Amino acid sequence: MRVVCALMGLLLVPLCYLTVWELVKSTTAAFITGMMLVCETGTLVLSQYILLDPPLLFFIMAATYCTARFINCRDEPFDLEWWYWLTLSGMFIGCSFSVKWVGLFIIALVGLTTVKDLWDLMGDLRLSVAQIQKHFLARAVCLIIWPILLYFSVFCFHFLVLSHSGNGDGFFSSEFQSTLVGNDLYDQKVPEYVAYGSVITLKNRRGGGGLLHSHTHLYPEDLGEYQQQQITAYTHKDDNNKWLVKKTNSHAPLPGANSSIEDVEFIRNGDQIVLEHVMTKRNLHAHHQKAPMTPTHYQVTGYGENGVGDANDIWVVEILGSSGSGNHGDQVRTVTSVLKLRHLNLGCYLHSHSTQLPKWGWEQLEVTCNPQASDRNNLWNVEGNVHDLLPHVSFEFYKPSIFSKFLESHLVMAESNNNMKPKEGEITSKPWHWPINLQGQVFSGGDHRVYLLGNPIIFWGCGLLKILFVVVVMLKLFARQRGYLQRMRNEIQAELDVFTSNGLWLLVGWALHYLPFYLMGRVLYFHHYFPALMFSIMLAGVTIEYSIRLLTALLHPALKPLFYHTSVAVVLFITVVSFLFFMPLAYGMSGPKSDNPESSMYGLKWLPDWDILAIV
Repeated sequence: MRVVCALMGLLLVPLCYLTVWELVKSTTAAFITGMMLVCETGTLVLSQYILLDPPLLFFIMAATYCTARFINCRDEPFDLEWWYWLTLSGMFIGCSFSVKWVGLFIIALVGLTTVKDLWDLMGDLRLSVAQIQKHFLARAVCLIIWPILLYFSVFCFHFLVLSHSGNGDGFFSSEFQSTLVGNDLYDQKVPEYVAYGSVITLKNRRGGGGLLHSHTHLYPEDLGEYQQQQITAYTHKDDNNKWLVKKTNSHAPLPGANSSIEDVEFIRNGDQIVLEHVMTKRNLHAHHQKAPMTPTHYQVTGYGENGVGDANDIWVVEILGSSGSGNHGDQVRTVTSVLKLRHLNLGCYLHSHSTQLPKWGWEQLEVTCNPQASDRNNLWNVEGNVHDLLPHVSFEFYKPSIFSKFLESHLVMAESNNNMKPKEGEITSKPWHWPINLQGQVFSGGDHRVYLLGNPIIFWGCGLLKILFVVVVMLKLFARQRGYLQRMRNEIQAELDVFTSNGLWLLVGWALHYLPFYLMGRVLYFHHYFPALMFSIMLAGVTIEYSIRLLTALLHPALKPLFYHTSVAVVLFITVVSFLFFMPLAYGMSGPKSDNPESSMYGLKWLPDWDILAIV
């Protein structure tokens, strides 16, 4: 896998080279771009590890290159080459999105390019409406339907290959878990209905929801006058997830070993029940006290001793049907019945959400009693059900369709992605840090120390060149408004148009892969910037070459070749030297620490936030 990732990282160089050449037809601009990417230390670090970033970057740049090739085939629509590059564009779009959802951003870039292309075609009066419709259908099939089918096929393949149980089973619904080999629910038979005396587990219905859980630990004293047992939601299978369903009369006998099925009483819609935690013998309880993390909700605790509590242990079962509520007397089914548990005295509903408890709660999910009856996070289902007297049915009965599994897996991924939190001591960053290379990331310590940090000369140079490009575009708009462009020679106007139009396309690509991170609430890391960096480097290569060419045009004809080639050589020299200087960060360092003059890292800490000294 490391070879595959390294190969994909290596292929970024020719892809960026070819993309720039397709856009501006300049070998010099393409070569500068390729050399900048070769000397970019951060990309080199990512390509050495088994990460999602190398394939993601490869597929994004492959989609970008194929789109550029397709644009250049516009003069010969519907021929073999035109279809080839259009189909490949769609394929790599689907592959990008299949690796990480960051692939959505390349979809946005290709989508905007396609919309502009179709708009231009609509303005071409030589084309009939039927021809425009043909163009639209071709793009819809190759850039929408084909990537979606590819993406869906990848997940179908995943479901076939990743068919066994794992640590993350608890994030998925009971129905989904019943398809995983090795899971407690796989190929199992359970009672179809829940009865008094059943030992059950309750699963929260939201995407990534946990199982109702308790343990011997108490809520901290500073949370209120009631220091009672913690109730949480836990995403892993555990004996502490098991609850005994009892009648509200604690002295009412439950069916025993000598009982028959006629003695069993089923749980029905509207029944009042008590849930006793099997391991600690405390009842599920709620009272007039604020929940620890959600003060608008009531606290839920484990209360009582040996199953004996008080009136605040009573919950009313509400079954939701297709119309939003079940009929009175409906029986509670294992897995399929969608339930609410309403607290009899408070009128609130048993609730769990994505909010995590602090370390005193083992960072498990908070469980509360929610006064808002309509909240979707109030929904539960019975996942496990053990009762010695009840007949069993196979879990095959609950097996979801492939499309249901596809949708649920995406809900779970979205929930998990939004709830990602940094590990203790882990370095996170903010989007504004990335373009200025403010902070790197420690990849490995010990005897072989690697630090993810972009080549500062390339990063800062790309930032300055983006500003220069925007200035040139603004000057062009000003010159056009004032009529100055008409005074330029046609070839100069054509070169300026090629530079600004293709540069704008690359700038939009950079913005689409960078700016959305400001809207994300999840934890972010420096490596999230590298798809945007690819577009930034390509724009830098185009801008450098055009600037040198523009300055060369101002000189005496005899000096032009010397100035042009010398300028290009200086740019390449600075790029290579900067790489040689920061290369130890990427390839790994050993020996003295970075604050030692004999260390290969000595003198590399140009900014105070670079944690090079932390690599020991």
